[in-house]
Amino acid sequence: MNLPTTKSPVLEENPKFLILFGKPKCGKTTITAALEDALHIDMENGSDYVEAMKVKANSMEELQEIKKALQDKFTSNGNKPVYTYGVLDTATALEDMILPLAKKLYKDTPMGKSFSGNDVKKLPNGAGYLYVREAFHKVINGFIPYFKYLILLGHTKEKMINKMGKELSENALDLSGKLERIVSAKADALGYVYRSKNKTLINFNGGDDAVVEARPEHIRGKEIVIAESDDAGKMTFYWDKIYKPITTK
Repeated sequence: MNLPTTKSPVLEENPKFLILFGKPKCGKTTITAALEDALHIDMENGSDYVEAMKVKANSMEELQEIKKALQDKFTSNGNKPVYTYGVLDTATALEDMILPLAKKLYKDTPMGKSFSGNDVKKLPNGAGYLYVREAFHKVINGFIPYFKYLILLGHTKEKMINKMGKELSENALDLSGKLERIVSAKADALGYVYRSKNKTLINFNGGDDAVVEARPEHIRGKEIVIAESDDAGKMTFYWDKIYKPITTK
């Protein structure tokens, strides 16, 4: 093996795995619906009021059916991404949906083969969360090949942290236990979505009240206006500020 002697060039500018989270009705579904060539996988029945390429999944079985359809199209397309963007909406719904898979993963182990319950989260000492995390990542990783970019939408939860001896609250992705930290760490960018008057913004600039971050230089530490509406209510979207170059509505 020959070790490098010079720096390698930047291979990717845009976030391949983007997490956007915020309060309910803050506009997450609306802004991602504006992306061209995006498949919106709605697990919370929240896409009825937006125009988008969308499919609904209300169970693990339906999610697997969507994945099978993507796999078939991926194979017939020469193993190339089926859509430019995939939007999983939402992380909270997905965590609930993958419980049957988490149960199966646990039952496949020697210690879990006789498990007769339905929710591994109820295992003693939090032992079941390991399988919830494994199932969650299995689903996320299973969708990655079919999209050039994957976006996970989530709700926000208030989380207490200790900073310089003081107890502070911060907004974080609403997932249980270590799953929130692990999933957030895997993301190339984690942005907090909120509204201000006629604008929808994504905050990638970390502070005391939000856990946000970004690897891509053009969005790191920034607060971006992603959409704004005029007096007639017509919205303009600025996804080219995050994904460049890009075609938007």
